[in-house]
Amino acid sequence: MNRLPAAALALLFSTVIMAAAPAPADAPAPAAQTSPVAPTSPAPQTSPAPQISPAAQTEPAAQPEAEAPAHTRVRIVTSMGTMVAELEDARAPLTVANFLRYVREGHYEGTIFQRVIANFVVQGGAYLPDFKKRPAHEPIPNESGNGLRNTRGTIGMARTDNPHSASAQFFFNLADNPDLDPLPTRWGYTVFGHVVQGLDVLDRIGNLPTGAGGELKEDVPLKPVIIQKIEIIASASP
Repeated sequence: MNRLPAAALALLFSTVIMAAAPAPADAPAPAAQTSPVAPTSPAPQTSPAPQISPAAQTEPAAQPEAEAPAHTRVRIVTSMGTMVAELEDARAPLTVANFLRYVREGHYEGTIFQRVIANFVVQGGAYLPDFKKRPAHEPIPNESGNGLRNTRGTIGMARTDNPHSASAQFFFNLADNPDLDPLPTRWGYTVFGHVVQGLDVLDRIGNLPTGAGGELKEDVPLKPVIIQKIEIIASASP
Protein backbone atom coordinates (compact mmCIF):
# COMPACT_ATOMS: atom_id res chain seq x y z
CA MET A 1 0.00 0.00 0.00
CA ASN A 2 1.35 3.39 -0.90
CA ARG A 3 2.20 5.44 2.07
CA LEU A 4 -0.78 7.32 3.50
CA PRO A 5 -0.81 9.52 6.54
CA ALA A 6 0.01 7.25 9.40
CA ALA A 7 -2.98 8.47 11.35
CA ALA A 8 -5.26 7.71 8.40
CA LEU A 9 -4.32 4.08 8.38
CA ALA A 10 -4.58 3.91 12.09
CA LEU A 11 -8.22 5.10 11.91
CA LEU A 12 -9.36 2.72 9.32
CA PHE A 13 -8.59 1.62 10.72
CA SER A 14 -10.09 1.61 14.06
CA THR A 15 -13.00 0.50 13.88
CA VAL A 16 -37.62 -1.71 -3.75
CA ILE A 17 -55.28 0.30 -16.29
CA MET A 18 -73.10 -2.10 -24.41
CA ALA A 19 -73.56 0.08 -26.41
CA ALA A 20 -77.24 0.16 -25.64
CA ALA A 21 -78.90 -2.73 -27.34
CA PRO A 22 -80.45 -1.45 -30.55
CA ALA A 23 -84.11 -0.78 -30.24
CA PRO A 24 -86.15 -3.56 -31.82
CA ALA A 25 -87.55 -2.85 -35.30
CA ASP A 26 -91.18 -1.70 -35.46
CA ALA A 27 -93.56 -4.66 -35.70
CA PRO A 28 -95.39 -4.93 -39.04
CA ALA A 29 -98.79 -3.21 -39.18
CA PRO A 30 -101.72 -5.63 -39.02
CA ALA A 31 -103.63 -6.48 -42.21
CA ALA A 32 -106.45 -4.07 -43.14
CA GLN A 33 -109.73 -4.98 -41.49
CA THR A 34 -112.82 -5.76 -43.62
CA SER A 35 -114.97 -3.51 -41.44
CA PRO A 36 -114.54 0.16 -42.43
CA VAL A 37 -115.20 1.18 -38.86
CA ALA A 38 -112.33 -0.82 -37.50
CA PRO A 39 -109.56 1.57 -36.55
CA THR A 40 -106.11 1.00 -37.73
CA SER A 41 -103.96 -0.27 -34.88
CA PRO A 42 -101.42 2.30 -33.83
CA ALA A 43 -97.86 1.51 -34.66
CA PRO A 44 -96.13 -0.13 -31.73
CA GLN A 45 -93.86 2.14 -29.70
CA THR A 46 -90.18 1.63 -29.75
CA SER A 47 -89.01 0.04 -26.53
CA PRO A 48 -86.71 2.29 -24.52
CA ALA A 49 -83.05 1.33 -24.52
CA PRO A 50 -82.16 -0.82 -21.54
CA GLN A 51 -80.35 1.04 -18.80
CA ILE A 52 -77.04 -0.24 -17.51
CA SER A 53 -76.86 -0.08 -13.77
CA PRO A 54 -73.85 1.72 -12.27
CA ALA A 55 -72.67 -1.53 -10.77
CA ALA A 56 -72.38 -3.03 -14.22
CA GLN A 57 -69.92 -0.37 -15.38
CA THR A 58 -66.42 -1.58 -16.11
CA GLU A 59 -64.09 -0.88 -13.19
CA PRO A 60 -60.80 0.85 -13.96
CA ALA A 61 -57.88 -1.48 -14.21
CA ALA A 62 -56.03 -1.91 -10.95
CA GLN A 63 -52.72 -0.10 -10.87
CA PRO A 64 -49.66 -2.18 -10.03
CA GLU A 65 -48.02 -1.45 -6.72
CA ALA A 66 -44.75 0.42 -6.84
CA GLU A 67 -41.82 -1.93 -6.62
CA ALA A 68 -39.63 -1.77 -3.59
CA PRO A 69 -36.22 -0.28 -4.28
CA ALA A 70 -33.24 -2.51 -4.81
CA HIS A 71 -31.09 -0.44 -2.45
CA THR A 72 -31.66 0.86 1.04
CA ARG A 73 -31.23 4.61 1.37
CA VAL A 74 -30.35 6.46 4.54
CA ARG A 75 -30.36 10.14 5.46
CA ILE A 76 -27.35 11.32 7.41
CA VAL A 77 -28.10 14.55 9.26
CA THR A 78 -25.05 16.39 10.57
CA SER A 79 -24.39 19.75 12.17
CA MET A 80 -22.95 20.88 8.83
CA GLY A 81 -25.74 19.64 6.56
CA THR A 82 -27.52 16.53 5.31
CA MET A 83 -26.39 13.74 3.02
CA VAL A 84 -28.27 10.80 1.50
CA ALA A 85 -26.48 7.54 0.88
CA GLU A 86 -27.50 4.49 -1.13
CA LEU A 87 -26.36 1.18 0.32
CA GLU A 88 -25.24 -1.92 -1.54
CA ASP A 89 -27.58 -4.48 0.09
CA ALA A 90 -26.87 -7.21 -2.45
CA ARG A 91 -23.13 -6.79 -2.81
CA ALA A 92 -22.26 -6.18 0.84
CA PRO A 93 -25.11 -7.88 2.71
CA LEU A 94 -23.32 -8.52 6.00
CA THR A 95 -21.86 -5.04 6.16
CA VAL A 96 -25.15 -3.29 5.28
CA ALA A 97 -27.07 -5.38 7.82
CA ASN A 98 -24.50 -4.49 10.46
CA PHE A 99 -24.63 -0.76 9.65
CA LEU A 100 -28.47 -0.72 9.67
CA ARG A 101 -28.46 -2.48 13.02
CA TYR A 102 -26.56 0.43 14.51
CA VAL A 103 -28.84 2.91 12.69
CA ARG A 104 -31.99 1.31 14.14
CA GLU A 105 -30.48 1.31 17.59
CA GLY A 106 -29.67 5.02 17.39
CA HIS A 107 -26.02 4.28 17.96
CA TYR A 108 -24.78 7.08 15.71
CA GLU A 109 -26.94 9.86 17.15
CA GLY A 110 -24.74 12.42 18.88
CA THR A 111 -21.45 10.94 17.72
CA ILE A 112 -18.84 12.96 15.87
CA PHE A 113 -16.64 12.68 12.84
CA GLN A 114 -13.47 12.30 14.80
CA ARG A 115 -11.00 12.07 11.95
CA VAL A 116 -10.80 14.24 8.86
CA ILE A 117 -7.92 14.03 6.40
CA ALA A 118 -8.23 16.30 3.38
CA ASN A 119 -8.33 14.47 0.03
CA PHE A 120 -8.46 11.16 1.87
CA VAL A 121 -11.28 10.29 4.31
CA VAL A 122 -13.83 11.50 6.85
CA GLN A 123 -14.36 8.93 9.61
CA GLY A 124 -16.88 8.62 12.43
CA GLY A 125 -19.30 6.38 14.25
CA ALA A 126 -17.78 5.79 17.66
CA TYR A 127 -16.85 8.89 19.65
CA LEU A 128 -19.05 11.35 21.48
CA PRO A 129 -18.04 15.04 21.63
CA ASP A 130 -16.26 14.40 24.95
CA PHE A 131 -14.31 11.61 23.21
CA LYS A 132 -15.95 8.82 25.16
CA LYS A 133 -16.54 5.83 22.91
CA ARG A 134 -19.87 4.16 22.43
CA PRO A 135 -19.75 0.38 22.87
CA ALA A 136 -19.98 -1.66 19.70
CA HIS A 137 -21.21 -5.12 18.78
CA GLU A 138 -19.01 -7.97 17.69
CA PRO A 139 -16.89 -7.46 14.55
CA ILE A 140 -18.08 -8.63 11.15
CA PRO A 141 -16.41 -10.53 8.29
CA ASN A 142 -14.56 -8.52 5.69
CA GLU A 143 -16.50 -8.15 2.38
CA SER A 144 -13.93 -6.10 0.49
CA GLY A 145 -13.89 -8.67 -2.33
CA ASN A 146 -17.35 -7.60 -3.54
CA GLY A 147 -15.97 -5.67 -6.50
CA LEU A 148 -16.79 -2.22 -5.09
CA ARG A 149 -13.92 0.25 -5.03
CA ASN A 150 -12.93 2.98 -2.64
CA THR A 151 -13.76 5.84 -4.99
CA ARG A 152 -14.78 9.40 -4.19
CA GLY A 153 -18.10 9.58 -2.35
CA THR A 154 -18.23 5.92 -1.35
CA ILE A 155 -18.70 4.66 2.21
CA GLY A 156 -16.40 2.06 3.68
CA MET A 157 -15.90 0.26 6.96
CA ALA A 158 -13.08 1.25 9.24
CA ARG A 159 -11.05 -1.47 10.88
CA THR A 160 -7.73 -2.25 12.46
CA ASP A 161 -4.94 -4.23 10.87
CA ASN A 162 -7.11 -7.29 11.49
CA PRO A 163 -9.17 -7.54 8.24
CA HIS A 164 -12.20 -8.90 10.12
CA SER A 165 -12.33 -6.29 12.88
CA ALA A 166 -14.88 -3.77 11.48
CA SER A 167 -17.78 -2.99 13.82
CA ALA A 168 -19.47 0.45 14.05
CA GLN A 169 -17.01 2.94 12.59
CA PHE A 170 -17.33 3.94 8.94
CA PHE A 171 -15.67 6.43 6.63
CA PHE A 172 -16.38 8.45 3.48
CA ASN A 173 -13.81 8.55 0.72
CA LEU A 174 -13.03 12.16 -0.19
CA ALA A 175 -11.05 11.02 -3.24
CA ASP A 176 -10.32 7.84 -5.16
CA ASN A 177 -8.30 5.70 -2.76
CA PRO A 178 -7.11 2.58 -4.61
CA ASP A 179 -4.67 1.80 -1.82
CA LEU A 180 -7.70 0.80 0.29
CA ASP A 181 -8.93 -1.73 -2.27
CA PRO A 182 -8.08 -5.43 -1.98
CA LEU A 183 -5.35 -7.18 -3.90
CA PRO A 184 -4.70 -10.90 -4.35
CA THR A 185 -2.16 -10.62 -1.57
CA ARG A 186 -4.14 -8.55 0.95
CA TRP A 187 -7.58 -7.69 2.28
CA GLY A 188 -9.05 -4.27 1.52
CA TYR A 189 -11.51 -1.97 3.25
CA THR A 190 -15.14 -2.94 2.54
CA VAL A 191 -17.20 -0.47 0.47
CA PHE A 192 -20.94 -0.75 1.17
CA GLY A 193 -22.57 2.38 -0.30
CA HIS A 194 -22.13 5.82 -1.82
CA VAL A 195 -23.39 9.36 -1.36
CA VAL A 196 -26.22 10.28 -3.79
CA GLN A 197 -27.10 13.68 -2.30
CA GLY A 198 -25.04 16.14 -0.31
CA LEU A 199 -21.58 15.52 -1.67
CA ASP A 200 -20.94 19.22 -1.14
CA VAL A 201 -21.60 18.73 2.57
CA LEU A 202 -19.01 15.99 2.65
CA ASP A 203 -16.50 18.23 0.90
CA ARG A 204 -17.04 21.00 3.45
CA ILE A 205 -16.41 18.59 6.28
CA GLY A 206 -13.35 17.29 4.51
CA ASN A 207 -11.76 20.73 4.41
CA LEU A 208 -12.13 21.64 8.07
CA PRO A 209 -9.08 22.64 10.08
CA THR A 210 -8.00 19.85 12.41
CA GLY A 211 -5.80 19.24 15.41
CA ALA A 212 -5.66 17.12 18.54
CA GLY A 213 -8.70 16.03 20.51
CA GLY A 214 -9.12 13.66 23.43
CA GLU A 215 -6.86 10.67 23.04
CA LEU A 216 -6.41 11.47 19.33
CA LYS A 217 -3.29 13.42 18.59
CA GLU A 218 -4.23 14.80 15.17
CA ASP A 219 -6.85 15.03 12.37
CA VAL A 220 -9.71 15.92 14.75
CA PRO A 221 -11.92 18.80 13.50
CA LEU A 222 -11.31 21.78 15.74
CA LYS A 223 -15.06 22.48 15.65
CA PRO A 224 -16.95 19.24 16.33
CA VAL A 225 -19.09 17.89 13.49
CA ILE A 226 -22.02 16.09 15.10
CA ILE A 227 -23.96 13.24 13.49
CA GLN A 228 -27.39 14.29 14.71
CA LYS A 229 -29.13 11.21 13.32
CA ILE A 230 -29.04 8.60 10.61
CA GLU A 231 -32.44 7.34 9.45
CA ILE A 232 -33.67 4.82 6.88
CA ILE A 233 -35.74 6.56 4.19
CA ALA A 234 -36.18 3.65 1.75
CA SER A 235 -35.79 -0.06 2.43
CA ALA A 236 -34.57 -2.48 -0.17
CA SER A 237 -36.82 -5.23 -1.49
CA PRO A 238 -36.27 -8.50 0.37
